[in-house]
Amino acid sequence: MSAPPLAKKPRTSTPGKNDDDGIPVPETTTLDYVNLTSHTDSFGVDPIPVSWGHPDPLVRGPIICTVRHSSQRNAIGAHSGSYCIYTGLAVAAGKLNPDYVPNLKLTRPVFQIGPHKSWSDPKKVASIDPFGHLTTEVYGAYLDKGFDIRPTIAITKAHIDLPETREAVAAGRLIPDGKILMPNGQSIVSKAAIEPVWYLPEIARRFGCTETMLRQSIFRMTNGMYPELITRPDIKIFLPPIGGLTIYIWGDPDTIPDEDIELTCRVHDECNGSDVFGSDICTCRPYLTHAIEECIKTAQRGGCGIVIYFRKEGRSLGEVTKYLVYNTRKRQEGGDSAENYFSCTEQVAGVQDTRFQALMPDPLHFLGVTKIHNFISMSDMKYNAIVSTGIEIVNRVEIPKELVPADAQVEITAKVFHGYNAGKAYQDIDEKELKKTVGREYAY
Repeated sequence: MSAPPLAKKPRTSTPGKNDDDGIPVPETTTLDYVNLTSHTDSFGVDPIPVSWGHPDPLVRGPIICTVRHSSQRNAIGAHSGSYCIYTGLAVAAGKLNPDYVPNLKLTRPVFQIGPHKSWSDPKKVASIDPFGHLTTEVYGAYLDKGFDIRPTIAITKAHIDLPETREAVAAGRLIPDGKILMPNGQSIVSKAAIEPVWYLPEIARRFGCTETMLRQSIFRMTNGMYPELITRPDIKIFLPPIGGLTIYIWGDPDTIPDEDIELTCRVHDECNGSDVFGSDICTCRPYLTHAIEECIKTAQRGGCGIVIYFRKEGRSLGEVTKYLVYNTRKRQEGGDSAENYFSCTEQVAGVQDTRFQALMPDPLHFLGVTKIHNFISMSDMKYNAIVSTGIEIVNRVEIPKELVPADAQVEITAKVFHGYNAGKAYQDIDEKELKKTVGREYAY
């Protein structure tokens, strides 16, 4: 595939602005007033060009979204997603110097990811900066020159200690090998934390709208939080104030692109109530821990296991909305029922689901995935989104029936009836089963 065209806007050729290395001299912002917004043709505005999708990171250009280089900034938004507000609080409280630049010397990734061919295809990677973990490696010359460029991906390793894994060891389902799984039940993982970085033209294409409509819709529904979405059409990169994702890997990450080596994968969306606190109204935690068990087994067979954990609480509607839906489900006439499972969400939120899955496959392409042998998910939406981007899925693995909590029968029945992959375990779910499945009653 040919590389995308380079950014058209020429760099300012003011004498002294560039050295022989072609890297511009950073212009540090030291203003004593607040500039409410900026415009494309304003005096002094000269963002570092970005040629999204170019395979050469130096030609692609660094993503600059820090406050120190307002004239050269080439992205709308701020680092750290929704946590950027806490940075503002730290500055207001006098706890953080707004001019502080992080020391990144010891932060380089502890294992390598990429580069992969998919990195240069915006149709595969448009919500992640594929070079976001290589800031010190590929943009070191910018850093040495004084630019404040922040990583959007951090890669490390860890030991994971889950009671379900210890129980699997005790039951004999998992056998410690001292490499992937320790005798105490801890498993060894490689992991990557990723902040979203959106290339707006491609995001708009995936959602079937114009870039202008996308910008206007985000601007409107955030109450004008980002005026540069409207005033700076020349800036195509947006760091949205949303949660990111974490990738957990069991086994050797280098095997992921090899289609001949077994790969097990779950894409999981955050559910604080179940994942952390064990609420039994849904299948989230048991499905997640089952996936981890399968990932460990795959890694012990010489393959690799991946769990991608998205911060999309309550189907991206938020936890407050989710709890309002819970109350509606329990209080409706006839009580909580599988038949009305989805309509209760629409009644409260106006929509069943705002996760959409158009951006979900990007981290798979970031890892170089082209084939998933075992997909630990029943979601038709996730399956369709992944295979539509060219990734092959061989087996779809449903949650074992014995792992479904008592009050989650409503959820699993409704989802299977409305299109989730039933597998062998749930083939008996029909309209009669849908109508008779009800949840626990509460006196509230």
